[in-house]
Amino acid sequence: MPEMARLDSQVITGVVPPQIQEAMIREVWASITTNSGLSALARKFMSSVFLAPVGWLLLLPLFVKRLLGFLPGLSGLTVKYTLTNRRVMVRTGMKARPVQEIALSEIGDVRLIQDANSEFYLTGSLEILRKDGSVALTLAAVPEPESFRHSILQARDAWGQL
Repeated sequence: MPEMARLDSQVITGVVPPQIQEAMIREVWASITTNSGLSALARKFMSSVFLAPVGWLLLLPLFVKRLLGFLPGLSGLTVKYTLTNRRVMVRTGMKARPVQEIALSEIGDVRLIQDANSEFYLTGSLEILRKDGSVALTLAAVPEPESFRHSILQARDAWGQL
């Protein structure tokens, strides 16, 4: 992976031409709702006054997994979605290497897919479509998905044509 521009050396984040250097525009971590069965059950318990603590306990292992992902040796437990001035990547692993990616110039549209948990957890899945309409990449359990969707489309419009 090419070296990315440092955010603290940029006047405005992401305003580095892709011909010069790849710069991160935005990065989000997949939400705990990637395990939809457990999070759906916890949501049902949390809608009750008396069973809400049971719902919180059901989510506890997912929160612990998420917190362990912040430790340097265990960062492979988490999934990061990274938007740069050249591409959108799904990154996992200790060194956060890209496992899937699509160039901005190949993106046709970004579709928001919501499920029963989306409104409760404020998450959703994003399907990144190629210009021919086929699904190139699916980003599951994206926090604040509409905002990230707009970021991808704006980056495509600004940098994808170069």
